Amino acid sequence: MRPDFRPDAAPFRAARTPVSKGGSIMPVQRSFCRFCHANCAILVETEGDRVVRVSGDAEDPVFGGYTCIKGRQLPEAHHHPERLLSSQKKGAHGFEPIATQTALDEIAARLKPLIEEHGPDSVAIYAGTYSFQNSAGVASAMAFAQGLGTRHFYTSVTLDQPAKVYTAAQYGSWSGGGHVFGEADVAFFIGNNPIVSHYGPPGGLPPFSPSRRLRDAIGKGLKLMVADPRESDVAALAHIHLPVKPGEDPALLAGMIHVILEERLYDEAFVQAHVDGLAELKQAVSGFSPAVAAARAGVSEADLVAAARMFAGGTKGSASTGTGPEMAGNGTLTQYLVSSLNILCGRFCREGEKSSIPRIFTPVTPRRAQVNPPIKLWGEGYPASRFRGLTHLMFEMPCNVLADEILTPGPGQIRALISIGGNPMLAFPDQDKMARAIEALDLFVSVDIRAEGVSARRSDYILAPLMSLERDDISSLSEWWYEIPYARYTEAILPRPGDLLDEYEMLWGLAKRLGTGLPLAGGPCPMDACPDKEAFLDLAVAGCVVPPSQVHADSPDGRPVIYHDKHPIVEPAEAGHEARFDLAAGAMPQQLVRYGREDPAAQGYPFRLISRRSRHRFNSTGGHLSALKAKRTTNPAHIHPDDMAGLGVADGEMIRIASPHGEVHALAKASPALRRGVISMAHGYGDPDYGPDEVPQRGGSTNRLVSETSGYDPITGQALQSAIPVKVLRG
Repeated sequence: MRPDFRPDAAPFRAARTPVSKGGSIMPVQRSFCRFCHANCAILVETEGDRVVRVSGDAEDPVFGGYTCIKGRQLPEAHHHPERLLSSQKKGAHGFEPIATQTALDEIAARLKPLIEEHGPDSVAIYAGTYSFQNSAGVASAMAFAQGLGTRHFYTSVTLDQPAKVYTAAQYGSWSGGGHVFGEADVAFFIGNNPIVSHYGPPGGLPPFSPSRRLRDAIGKGLKLMVADPRESDVAALAHIHLPVKPGEDPALLAGMIHVILEERLYDEAFVQAHVDGLAELKQAVSGFSPAVAAARAGVSEADLVAAARMFAGGTKGSASTGTGPEMAGNGTLTQYLVSSLNILCGRFCREGEKSSIPRIFTPVTPRRAQVNPPIKLWGEGYPASRFRGLTHLMFEMPCNVLADEILTPGPGQIRALISIGGNPMLAFPDQDKMARAIEALDLFVSVDIRAEGVSARRSDYILAPLMSLERDDISSLSEWWYEIPYARYTEAILPRPGDLLDEYEMLWGLAKRLGTGLPLAGGPCPMDACPDKEAFLDLAVAGCVVPPSQVHADSPDGRPVIYHDKHPIVEPAEAGHEARFDLAAGAMPQQLVRYGREDPAAQGYPFRLISRRSRHRFNSTGGHLSALKAKRTTNPAHIHPDDMAGLGVADGEMIRIASPHGEVHALAKASPALRRGVISMAHGYGDPDYGPDEVPQRGGSTNRLVSETSGYDPITGQALQSAIPVKVLRG
């Protein structure tokens, strides 16, 4: 069957179709945005070697013309005066341009003696948010670390959502996949606001025109529940909004499970056939009657019961969490209870149905109506950190040990750090400690498009990379949202500026100079000559359903491809298959009991500071772009008006917010959408090199309130980066 991009649809316009704009003719080419994880389909208008406009592709079968304000700033991002068009080396008088190949020579020359004297663990690689936007970014970073032989490979995943990525498999997983949003008649969002964040976990709201998609689904009968301390954009549309106290999501979820079990609202046939540990879970939630759970969670008992009945009463649809609940303490416990809700209600694709999230660029096994055996992705057998008993989570070390691994002498001490598309000074807990750690390094290399970033300007070298419209890419990052077998290969639209390299080319160059290699899924990367992007991607995702080179051939002019015949159908369980979900795994019922006995009060700190997403930033990215900067420069502290009145604080007044660990300045902003006792601020703002006078222009970093050595998750190392106990000080 020949792949097609849309059944019964008119053909796409050819790439570089001339269009009239102001009397001139400019070419247009199809691509997809890589400002954030959503990868929206776009039309790119160019004039010579410049991109002049980005707009949504109305003919795309998934996105339908949707883009967000951030993605539409790609023209300015590519041609911004602060954008680095050459790599940089720090000298006595600041940064000076350096040829990229020369920079790689010098970096390799400085790495070699460190490795020879202290071993490969003396080098760490951090793949930040923007390494994920490059489809070769994380794969090449991991391959470089593995080729080098260092255990110190880190990514931004362990900063915000490691539990849902790495701990849920310990209970087992359903081979046929979970329910998708597009077929749901009920949805439960816990601390996620995908209308703003453009992010939703599997089963949640995909980031493809999310507001319109959610409103349309509700219009067709979807029942929506939202648990969030504030009335977020999605909470405003919910049938039931549960304004849960920050950090008390486990109480809310345990109370709902109590109702579902006591009223026998769960899928008894599914549970009997596929689930162990029910008795242990039932005993653990016995202490969370609706009245007790509602009081602890700070919600109405009637609403808690109604939400439990509404969720269990659906036929399809999942409970899903955002980053907030994971960062609010007890992230692994929260994920366990969310998994338990979905398992109890059997929210999975059954035999004969189309499997969810078909994927094209991911190796997949047959989808079957059976449970994949429970598996631990950490602990014994995994490389260990020197701190807090933490180990690798699958392939990566938890970010929250990085500073200590740099600052603490001894075997395995990190002496060189390569940060790829990341901003450790704004992303990691305890900003002052991270500053000390970076200053202590023998070598700090950043891959960044600007030298003005908080982390980049502390670098010894800045390797300036190609930007998204100057390189080939595939839609591998976003494919776990696609409910159909949708795939894209986009070619570079703009020419390569000067001697700039793609990230994978930089790491290939370092591996070549160091005499190591890049082990990829399809085998070792050739080291005689650097492969082109298409060949590298074929190796990086080898074993996937359709290789990138084939998708490229199947999609001339940058069109998306839908491989209808590749959509897997859930097959029958294998004969004799015995694996079952285990709701008692990892002693999680006992952890819930311990949580129930804890006193959540923090004496002297009457408020809880929670995280939020900004519509005009993607983590720390975008603040230098004029249209986004015009919307917001600072990071206001949203507070309920009644709390502000009680504090005697005026709207717009500068306040100090103090935690047991640190302090941050912010401008107060009245926000009636919040429950009382809560302060809401975004992450990704602030600059430790500037004082409080600059807060109106730069905002403050909430990570100054956080320590990674107390209150951390014992499995993932996740720091308490939301639901932080704080107090408000004036003056």
